[in-house]
Amino acid sequence: MSASLSFVTPPPGLDPLVDFTLDEISGAAGLYSLHASDEPAKRLFVVDASVHLGHYSPEISTEQADLLGLTTPADALLLVVANPAPEGTTVNLMAPIVVNVTTGAAAQLILDEQEWPLRAPLAPARAAAPAARPAATPASVASRAKAPVLA
Repeated sequence: MSASLSFVTPPPGLDPLVDFTLDEISGAAGLYSLHASDEPAKRLFVVDASVHLGHYSPEISTEQADLLGLTTPADALLLVVANPAPEGTTVNLMAPIVVNVTTGAAAQLILDEQEWPLRAPLAPARAAAPAARPAATPASVASRAKAPVLA
């Protein structure tokens, strides 16, 4: 799988880049390479939260959801940046990348006033089927559907 994403603002540390390609890593369910379209050497590894982090349900604001054009939980794909290290891989749960799966609009959102860690250990995925895809959507929409909520 490969998808074009357009960030509404440059991701932190990658300014002025906003156009990226999300490529699935073969043989690694839920792991992707996110690289700048104009500078492919600038890349991040990201993890699909629905595959590896079934417990993760951040809240994003209505303004953040509006910025991405999210109207239902099914509109959102929730990715987290993975940081591989010799002692194990961690993921940044405080600043997820939220993608509108219909439009490709994306943003790395800072989750103010939430207690998610910047470096959460990533446990190996179980062989079981993945949980329902976590989505980040406005509270009014999420209250009607079982998904992470937006404040």
